Amino acid sequence: MTTDGRLVVLAGGISSRMKKSVAPESSADPALIRDAEVKAKSMIGVGRKGRPFLDYLLFNARQAGYRDVLIVIGEGDDSIRSYYGHKDEDNEFSGLKISYAIQRIPADRTKPMGTADALYQGLKGNVGWAGKRFTVCNSDNLYSEKALALMREHKYRSAMIDYDRRALQFEWSRIERFAVTVKDDGGFLTGIIEKPSKEQIQAATGRDGFVGVSMNIFDLQYDMIFPFLEKVPFHPLRNEKELPEAVTMMVGAIPRCLFAYPLSEHVLDLTEKGDILPVKKYLESHFENAPF
Repeated sequence: MTTDGRLVVLAGGISSRMKKSVAPESSADPALIRDAEVKAKSMIGVGRKGRPFLDYLLFNARQAGYRDVLIVIGEGDDSIRSYYGHKDEDNEFSGLKISYAIQRIPADRTKPMGTADALYQGLKGNVGWAGKRFTVCNSDNLYSEKALALMREHKYRSAMIDYDRRALQFEWSRIERFAVTVKDDGGFLTGIIEKPSKEQIQAATGRDGFVGVSMNIFDLQYDMIFPFLEKVPFHPLRNEKELPEAVTMMVGAIPRCLFAYPLSEHVLDLTEKGDILPVKKYLESHFENAPF
């Protein structure tokens, strides 16, 4: 099993929550609000000199040792591919090979079929990765260099980052809705509970008060996850095929195959218009050494 740095970035969604959300009165530059109405979330220019959010994820990925990046994009939005093209050695993302897969929308649907389908379509068109490991993550979260390096360098068959929800700097009502992880005594994942109830959260709480939260960053084996991406069912309410459910199916069928690394740090989330200003302020203050 090779440990070369392969990363799949899921950016094929239609950003419905961003577009439908209302900008707060203390919102950022109106130009950024307009970005939020017409662009993929990861392309909103919240960074220095208007750099898109995705620049910062790619920067952290490169710093963590990733080299081969597959971005899954939506079929109706070419803003990512037109901006990045195919990065080579003559730019600030020196060393990154960026390629693309399009998440197609079936004729009987108006929106993509979810994150499991996005990864399925990306892997199906990239069979050269068969038999190899890769990391997969969202495009609208900013994972740290440390988190990404943990995923690239781990020693297990598969792994994920298990975030300590006490370190997340969101309003509590939002944190309570995040998916929680269930592990065995050895730290191996046994399930992910989306939109957990208070009883489920209590059951998932460790003796030290640790509640693990999934922010959708996993390191997986192509041949191990692919069959579950193919057969994962649609969620009965959200009508999407979701990656956490595919992972839960995998660990149910192959016990102790995925280790959950506990990590206590904040993760930027660019989901709604209200996230724009705090994300912008964070990037301005934490990326002084970035080459842009």
